[in-house]
Amino acid sequence: MLKSLVPAFAAVLLLAACSGPDSANSASASGSGTGAGGGAGIGARSARPGSQEDLVANVGDRVFFDTDRATLNGSSPAARTNTATLDKQAAWLKQYPQNMVTVAGNADERGTSEYNLALGQRRAQAAQAYLVARGVAQSRINIISYGKERPTALGSNAESWSQNRNAITSVR
Repeated sequence: MLKSLVPAFAAVLLLAACSGPDSANSASASGSGTGAGGGAGIGARSARPGSQEDLVANVGDRVFFDTDRATLNGSSPAARTNTATLDKQAAWLKQYPQNMVTVAGNADERGTSEYNLALGQRRAQAAQAYLVARGVAQSRINIISYGKERPTALGSNAESWSQNRNAITSVR
């Protein structure tokens, strides 16, 4: 009789552990926030202030670029979104002066590896220059280019390419 109760008791414990109040928070905190630049999202409640999750959920961690371009300014809606995101990043970095960040420049899959590494570098430099112009010390911002080697969206279509032409800021 005791042998038959042990598996049932284990199953009850397992179910109780899965349905606890912390399971929803831990799932949202481990997620990547919104993939298209952040904003108040699922992880906003549980993100530790000053953390990568806080940056993603409450500020936005990426800006996007036009094909073969590394410029942030302009009058297009995308350019205004980029500068708004970088303005929020600069304010966030001022709020958390202990944080150092890396800005990674990326490109879509089209073009040679060499071309895309250079383009990714220019994109990372553009984001870094914008943050520095807004008062963030350049010594706090490391830049790197991954070119086309680390796509955020898989696929060989216009939507995937537009998501992969970015600069992503991460806390280090």
